[in-house]
Amino acid sequence: MATHVIFDGRLKVYKRARSRYWQAITVLEGKRFRISTKEESLQKAKDCAEDWYLGLRGKLKMGEPIGEKTFAETAEKFLGEYSVITGNDRSEKYVQNIHQRLRDYLLPFFGEKGLSQVTAGLVQEYRVHRQTYQVQHPVHKEMGGSKPPARSTLHQEVVIIRQVLKTAIRHGWLKHLPDLSMPYKKASKLVRRSWFTPEEYKQLYEATRHNARRPKYERLRHNAEQLHDYVLFMANTGLRPDEANRLEYRDVAIVDDDVTGERILEIDVRGKRGTGYCKSTSGAVRPFERLFDRNNPQSTDLIFPANLKKSFNRILDEESLKTDRDGQNRTAYSLRHTYICLRLMEGADIYQIAKNCRTSVDMIEKYYAAHIINRLDASAINVRRPRKPKEDAA
Repeated sequence: MATHVIFDGRLKVYKRARSRYWQAITVLEGKRFRISTKEESLQKAKDCAEDWYLGLRGKLKMGEPIGEKTFAETAEKFLGEYSVITGNDRSEKYVQNIHQRLRDYLLPFFGEKGLSQVTAGLVQEYRVHRQTYQVQHPVHKEMGGSKPPARSTLHQEVVIIRQVLKTAIRHGWLKHLPDLSMPYKKASKLVRRSWFTPEEYKQLYEATRHNARRPKYERLRHNAEQLHDYVLFMANTGLRPDEANRLEYRDVAIVDDDVTGERILEIDVRGKRGTGYCKSTSGAVRPFERLFDRNNPQSTDLIFPANLKKSFNRILDEESLKTDRDGQNRTAYSLRHTYICLRLMEGADIYQIAKNCRTSVDMIEKYYAAHIINRLDASAINVRRPRKPKEDAA
């Protein structure tokens, strides 16, 4: 094996008997590093080896770790694994969102850092950086600046950082995961999710009914009728909007409930939590029948094929219902929240509601607080202990 010594033996260039290319080897801080120069010429191989060696020495002087994976290399490994392992568990849009966050924000900041450099302190610097990035970025300056990212946005980006570092741990490139929790964080306030009170819900469906009967233009009549039935259907089933968007006519059956004696809908639900089941109130039957009669569908047709978001928001704006008293925006999700709150206010069992809505009792207890006032026992709260009679002075 031909060998040539450079820098007083600190760097060696050699070529194996069956190889076309020269290779280089050195030892720094007790660790051996080796590369292939991809060169057949000895002189070019020496030049390549010298550049590589001096680059390693430069990193060493700057205090940068050498011989370890960078955040960018690990992120590439993570993305390759994530897309395959999650399969159908995550939507394509969700995976694309992770790619975009890495490309636009995380890799420009962490990309060239070694894994050991991604510490809790560096992540905190990233949080501060993100709070000012959009305002200072040239693109945003031209538009007069932009508000900082929401707290939930930063949380999602830190989750991606944690997933990348966990990938490094699985492959033995990192020994432990740094503490990435938010410092100086106070206990977050529980906010009741936006819903429609009984009076507001009545105002909403009366507005959609009037809009369906007297649309602004005749060509919009079908859309207006669909919207009215959508509002009633959602508020009487508690479906999530994405579940309703996937719903086909064959997934719904009109049945006579043995216990209540009412006609209700039994729904085979596919959505966020996979496959589940739902029993509606009797108020969902007539809207579903109108949908069926109006559209004359095949069994595999979607019940709500059109996006009704713009029409729904227009009605909310016209009726001054777009925000609740806490300033939270109302969306189609608010109809689900309305269903849960109204059922609980009427005395429904919280465990049965949780099962019917494919969620947990804990989630309902935390975020659907409208029913709490009905579950408080005034007799237990306003109890008064009898006073002891005063003893007469001797």
